[in-house]
Amino acid sequence: MLIRQEQDLDPIQTEVFDLLVGYDVEEKNRRKQTATRRLFEARRAIEKRREEAALAAFIDREKWFDEE
Repeated sequence: MLIRQEQDLDPIQTEVFDLLVGYDVEEKNRRKQTATRRLFEARRAIEKRREEAALAAFIDREKWFDEE
């Protein structure tokens, strides 16, 4: 915004400048959302792996008692 204040811009230049700045902000938000989504998916995958490991250990112990 400092550049905009230092220069005398006509209305079209002002609109283009605002669009570019707005696009940059939207792109930054989009990247942040993508990073957050990927982090959530990674955490969920870790939780799922731990749940599967715990269940596998439990199932193996149960199978031990069923064998003759």
